[in-house]
Amino acid sequence: MTAPRAIPSVPVLSLGSFAGSGATLPALDEAPAVQLVTSGRIAIGMALRALGVGAGDRVLVPAYHSLSMIPPVHWCGAEAVFYRVHPDTTADLDDLAGKLGPGVKAVIATHFFGFPQDLRALRTLCDAHGAGLVEDCAHCYFGERDGVAVGANGDYAIGSSMKFFPIFEGGCLVSHRHPLPGVLQGAGKGFEAKAALGALEAGFGHGRLPVLRATLALPLRLKTVLWNRVKARGRAGASLGAGAATALAPSSSDSSFDFDPRWLDRRSSWFSRAVLRRAGRARLVEGRRRHYLELERALASAPGWQPLFAALPAGACPWVFPLLADHPDALFERLRAAGVPMVRFGASLWPGVDAGVCANSVALGQRLFGLPVHQELRESERAWLAATVRRALEDTAKAPA
Repeated sequence: MTAPRAIPSVPVLSLGSFAGSGATLPALDEAPAVQLVTSGRIAIGMALRALGVGAGDRVLVPAYHSLSMIPPVHWCGAEAVFYRVHPDTTADLDDLAGKLGPGVKAVIATHFFGFPQDLRALRTLCDAHGAGLVEDCAHCYFGERDGVAVGANGDYAIGSSMKFFPIFEGGCLVSHRHPLPGVLQGAGKGFEAKAALGALEAGFGHGRLPVLRATLALPLRLKTVLWNRVKARGRAGASLGAGAATALAPSSSDSSFDFDPRWLDRRSSWFSRAVLRRAGRARLVEGRRRHYLELERALASAPGWQPLFAALPAGACPWVFPLLADHPDALFERLRAAGVPMVRFGASLWPGVDAGVCANSVALGQRLFGLPVHQELRESERAWLAATVRRALEDTAKAPA
């Protein structure tokens, strides 16, 4: 089966993005206090700042993590201390409790891959030791566990809206327990234009919105010419010692792990905020759940893999489909050659985090493949994805060890 074109690894804008209405799972931005910012990592920095984290403090962080989680801790002047996780990504509370103590100002707990974790025991531990709790909901914009909405256990929670909505940038800082200090500022006309055009061009590049693409063809070509000139001037200025040009959008929009504090207290673009208000949320949640189960059924009898989670709970809205491969290196080469978009979350951990710190985190980083199940995948794209991954699994199993 041939893919009609490279399938989108993240949600891309289409007319269907705004279809559907009705009840769905609780969302992070339904919390009593919400600030829509440009990325999840910026929200982490703001949450730690709100908790008073500063020089000499320690912040407990899961040993299984994204590299983008650590720079906000260091920006505060604090030390990141890594706690172990179990093979299913839940926090090892015994290890975590042993690391709590004087100097620990905050704990970050992650809901991995859109599956809400039970944080009640961790909340109790944090309260007993006077530590703030930050819920990392970058993978979990929607969801609930035992009737408790994601984000409601933490002092603060952070989200990454661009993982779930067809936007170029976006994250959020929310709280069910505290007001959010400060007022967000705009990031300028250049940022607003780049955020809107970035989202539109991602959709155009995957065959969505063809009429609008034809209408905007000339302006987009002119934009490309002007943008190339701006970048060229920035490079020339840097070579003369003038420094790099100020970025029009945060590095998180370009898959970087950097933390740029200039984006603190900057609000998400008007375009991204408008998409969040108008997107069909029931379609989003139902589509992701349906695509997850569809892919799980398609791969069920294929050799050489196991699902990370035994079942999809009713309160989960998956970010990706997390697959554990028996022969990850060989499978990776086959999937890469076939053009399958995938996430290797945790494949690179912070320097010093090795099997001695947490063997489960290293194993997850080596074995786990996150496959797209987002709501904007077309039926033909999903069929190609399932057939291609299944074939890669079968071929990997047949290959000599």
